[in-house]
Amino acid sequence: MKKFNIQKQDSIHTDTKFMQKKQHFAKKQAFIFLAILVFNAVATPFCVFALELKDVNSKLSDVFASFSDSNEGTTVFRSLNIPTGGRSESLGTAITGLCDDITFFDYNPAGSAVLSNSEIAFFHNSWIADSAMETLEGSMRFNNLGMGLQLKCFYVPFTEYNLFGDKLAGNYYSETSLAFNMAYNFLAGYNFKGIAAGYTVRASWRNMPDYADNQTDKIKSGSGLEQSALGFMADFGLLVRFNFLKNFSSLEPNFNFGLALNNLGLAFTGFSKNFELDDSLPTRISAGFSYRLFKNLLFTTEFRQPVNLMNFSSSQKFSFASGAEINVTDFFDFEAGFMLSGGNPRFSIGSQFDIKGIKMNVNYTLDLTTSFNPVNHISLAARLLLGDRGRSKTMAMVYEKYTEGIELYSKGDRQNIQKAIEKWTEAKNMSSSIGIKFDPAIEAITAAQDLLDVHDQIKNFGSLN
Repeated sequence: MKKFNIQKQDSIHTDTKFMQKKQHFAKKQAFIFLAILVFNAVATPFCVFALELKDVNSKLSDVFASFSDSNEGTTVFRSLNIPTGGRSESLGTAITGLCDDITFFDYNPAGSAVLSNSEIAFFHNSWIADSAMETLEGSMRFNNLGMGLQLKCFYVPFTEYNLFGDKLAGNYYSETSLAFNMAYNFLAGYNFKGIAAGYTVRASWRNMPDYADNQTDKIKSGSGLEQSALGFMADFGLLVRFNFLKNFSSLEPNFNFGLALNNLGLAFTGFSKNFELDDSLPTRISAGFSYRLFKNLLFTTEFRQPVNLMNFSSSQKFSFASGAEINVTDFFDFEAGFMLSGGNPRFSIGSQFDIKGIKMNVNYTLDLTTSFNPVNHISLAARLLLGDRGRSKTMAMVYEKYTEGIELYSKGDRQNIQKAIEKWTEAKNMSSSIGIKFDPAIEAITAAQDLLDVHDQIKNFGSLN
């Protein structure tokens, strides 16, 4: 009977835990649903109102008139400047100095070496009119070595009519890019998180569909290939992470600084007839930083200077981007961003929520940089977190060994101090196995060894007397 009661109590306890988890998940779902409703309530009226923003747009153009750029649009493969969407766009695309998720790809290639988790992500960005950007990315980290692949495609419906309004051709203009990334985090430690350096190599293809002859209205075979292009480029980046004026407890650093050179390369066109060098790629130099002022509040800022490799005097003016993120709960974040490129700004708001290891992001952007008329677009992102390959579990064991060493050291006698050194040595070696220099254990071993030396000196001095 007693055994039955124990089993019954265990069953009740298990059922209670199950119900608590079920209630927590239900609350989480309800919160996310409410957040989406709030986001829609804010974004939808803003979208409608934005359609009537011509006067506001005109005034903003006057305010930012000094930033107007006559060299805008003088480079090719412009899709390289279109954000993939999701959280990066919500933060105003100020990612070069952040790089804490897979959105690092288009901003700072050093990011793959410091990601907490391996990730697979899909992005959809509804751009201007019927154009869109689709992106598939994957990244994996092996201790301090990070690698990743990216495939993205920008496409626009291409329809041609003759002078009488008859449809002659219907197809898609597209720009497709395939990229490979690799990065390594040097000098990674507990206090100083290291200097990550990385590169991304990318091949891009611009597909122009065949178009009709103005005289005969017949499709000219090979006419599209003549204007298609193939580009080869590379990105290079650095990322430094450390703690700066940190007033909260966290193992992650609160300050990042990044520097990147993007889209360095050449493009070629004229494949069907006159093979030649195409116009300059949208090469740029970027510098940015991110600062977590509080545990739940993040700021990020970035400056960019475009460089026209074909004609430096035709380089565009610098641009500026900034964003902020508030971690409302452990599974819901809210972001807002601003970017100024040319004479008109771009405003973004977005939210990110976590559902069983899948991070979803919804972003709304009011884009005043693309055309005179305000353009609204929505982007979506889904990121699947695939784990950290056991790094967090190893670090938990490191902290456990380190704590055990402190407890032994506090007893003060020689035997326990030696045991403490053994524990700290284990912690140091375990940390080294995942590429991290665990400074607290190293410092503790040095201090304990010095104390043992003092004990020996005192003992020797006493024996001499």
